[in-house]
Amino acid sequence: MPGIDETRSFVPLNIAVLTVSDTRQLADDRSGDTLVDRLGKAGHTLSDRAIVTDDVEEIRGQIRAWIERADVDVIITTGGTGFTGRDVTPEAIEPLFEKRMEGFSTVFHTISFPKIGTSTIQSRATAGVAGATYIFVLPGSPGACKDAWDGILAHQLDYRYRPCNFVEIMPRLDEHMRRGAKG
Repeated sequence: MPGIDETRSFVPLNIAVLTVSDTRQLADDRSGDTLVDRLGKAGHTLSDRAIVTDDVEEIRGQIRAWIERADVDVIITTGGTGFTGRDVTPEAIEPLFEKRMEGFSTVFHTISFPKIGTSTIQSRATAGVAGATYIFVLPGSPGACKDAWDGILAHQLDYRYRPCNFVEIMPRLDEHMRRGAKG
């Protein structure tokens, strides 16, 4: 049965949150606030937070900078996953992935469907690994951020979660590169 193994110690992660929006500022970034609140309550550390416009190079530049930092284990983005002309977050980030996390989108849509029905197909939520850093690309609504955190990330970013989780394999993410850990 999946769940928390209380015999294991919690391992806090360093998480960066990126909001992709042409209109949001920190003062009105409800989706970013939702993620920051949830990761803090879970016991993780906010290593950085930023807002960038819906521009491929600006998004990619921020993600690359965080991938290079030793104090960033996980990056969560919110916004820019729809189908309008300005929605370019997947196009900006997916080319950086060394490995795609195909199941993330499937589980995200499974969680979302009972709440918003077929409207869930309007999101191109995605995830992957780049430079030994987990990257999760979420829609720009607070509800979608809650669904992704509560239904997926809270479990997979908790070392105590069984039968398995992302934290326990972190030391092995970059073994194919034949280099040491970041930093």
